[in-house]
Amino acid sequence: MPKLTTGTRTDILIHLGIIAAAGLILFFAFFFFFLPWTTNHGKEILVPNLNGLNLEETEDVLDSKNLTYEVVDCTYVNGKQPLTVFSQYPKENAGVKKGRKIFLTIITDKSPIVMLPDVVGRSENSAKNFLMSIGLLVGITEYIPAIEKNTVLKLKKGGLEISPATEIAKGSEITLVVGDGFGNTNVKVPNLVGLSYDEADILVNGSSLNIGSVLYDNTSNLSFGSVVRQRPEAGVNLKMGDAINIWLSGQ
Repeated sequence: MPKLTTGTRTDILIHLGIIAAAGLILFFAFFFFFLPWTTNHGKEILVPNLNGLNLEETEDVLDSKNLTYEVVDCTYVNGKQPLTVFSQYPKENAGVKKGRKIFLTIITDKSPIVMLPDVVGRSENSAKNFLMSIGLLVGITEYIPAIEKNTVLKLKKGGLEISPATEIAKGSEITLVVGDGFGNTNVKVPNLVGLSYDEADILVNGSSLNIGSVLYDNTSNLSFGSVVRQRPEAGVNLKMGDAINIWLSGQ
């Protein structure tokens, strides 16, 4: 029976070389062909800007780019179209892989409820800032006669007085009712005829009134710059802060 013999040393080296070459081919094929193909390496998709789109439009845009979305939060924004995209993550132009989910915050059509804070007694500016900080709007200030100048005395909504601690919709408009600093106090108009302008100004200010229009009358025999007449006349009742018009002699 013939004796079995192993290959020569050269045959062994050839076989080892073939095995090593095959291993290198498999190695490079895996890392440079198979792995990039399965992970879409180098094929990033830029995230589109979805701000302001409704959900149907959002879905169409993302479908065209092989992306999906998920609504993760809602917020109320006064004046913004409900059920549209308010913010997104990842942001616009971020590079993502195919099939990536974009997380959305949308604008809700239901305004959240807030409790009207007690700003009565605060200054006008302080009350405005406080109300706006919790999402309320502040309309044109309404001034009423009161000695508490620049102080909030009442709150109104829709023309009707509203009490602090009332629950109202965020974004509601509140009117501040503020004191004008004069009140309803009536004062009698002093007699200014014959006084100089400076004397009349001192007397008027001391009566909590003001000098209004200053006109001239060159037909008077009174000394130059003296008050010839006034309106309203002396003795008439005015509210504090009202004005008196005067005519001075000469020009």
